[in-house]
This record gives sequence, structure tokens and C-alpha cells, in this order.
Amino acid sequence: MRVPPVLAAALAAAGLVLGACGSASVPSPGAAKIDVDTAQLRQLKHDAGVEACKPGGAAAVDGGLPDVTLPCLGGGKDVALSSLRGPLVVNLWASWCAPCRKEMPVLEEFHRRYGDRVDVVGVDFEDPQTLSAMALVQKSGVTYPLLADPQGALVGKAPFPARMGLPLFAFVDADGKVELAAGGVDSVDQLVSLVNDHLGVGL
Repeated sequence: MRVPPVLAAALAAAGLVLGACGSASVPSPGAAKIDVDTAQLRQLKHDAGVEACKPGGAAAVDGGLPDVTLPCLGGGKDVALSSLRGPLVVNLWASWCAPCRKEMPVLEEFHRRYGDRVDVVGVDFEDPQTLSAMALVQKSGVTYPLLADPQGALVGKAPFPARMGLPLFAFVDADGKVELAAGGVDSVDQLVSLVNDHLGVGL
């Protein structure tokens, strides 16, 4: 079947948007809930050696992470983001995001080297393909804790903007204050530099 030129152009433009890892479309109100805690996901998480999610114990602060509670990807305790304190690197990623796939092994290496001084938490963002997400986790060797926001609960919740490109970093300091930065790091040294700039932690 021949595709009309106008439609072909629209489809090509849509492909470019997704290829740039822009935010996926937010499900309409009443969309089916995406289960991020199934028996299969739990087993895959266990096999990958992903660490348990660790809820924080602090109160929300101005300029901190939003008062949004996210489930742990592959089972575990829900985490209220506003309760987390740093030094902490929060990485928003998705299985459909090519730069995220390239970046995740770097984050894991950073976690292995410096996890005793700077925590790392990943958030699988606007990603309904939970099995694909966990497959990427296994392929990347990721072991740091992972939360899930499959339907974009963070969109527009300060400090997160209404439109988010991935990957995205949120650097959380010891007082809970947050600074955002674009992701896409190619090396541990590059991430160390960002941590120093945004958190003042010399590694």
C-alpha cells in the first residue's frame, strides 16, 4: 500500500523524535496499570543481582525531589522520592532510549567504584516494556537499585519539567536539594566530573 507523502513525512518526524530519546507519550487517563512486580521480573532481577530499593527517612524539602512514590522495578519496597538524601545520583532511563543503553554500563562502573560514597538509583521512565527494561539491565550488568515510573508520574513535578529528554540526571545533595543535568555520559571520569560540579563531592 502506498503511503501518502504527508503521512510519510509525519511518520518520519515521529521516528526522529523517538530516536532522540524524547519523552514517550503519557498514557491517557484511565490507562491500564503496568505491573512492574511480576514473578518473571522478580526472577530476572534476582538473577541480575540488582540491589534492593532503599526507602529514605527524611521529610520533603523545597527544591528537592517531588513528593511522588514509585514502585521498585522487579519487586521490593516502594520509595517516596522526597525522602531520599544524598550524595545521590538519580538516573532516568528507558529501554527504548539508545543513549541510555550506552550510558548504563558507565553508571554501573561508577557504582562499583564509588557506591560507598555516592549512591546511584535508576528510574525506568515512561517505559511500558518491563521485560525489555530488565533485559537491558542484565545486558548492562546493572546492580544498583531500580525504581519504575512507567506512566510518567514525574512529568511536570518540580524539579522535573513537563517535557523530559532521556537520559537525565538528578543530583541530590545531603540536604535533599536537587540539580538536573542532561545524561549521556561516555566515561566514569565524565560522571565523576558531573558529581563534583553538582554535589561538590571530590572522588
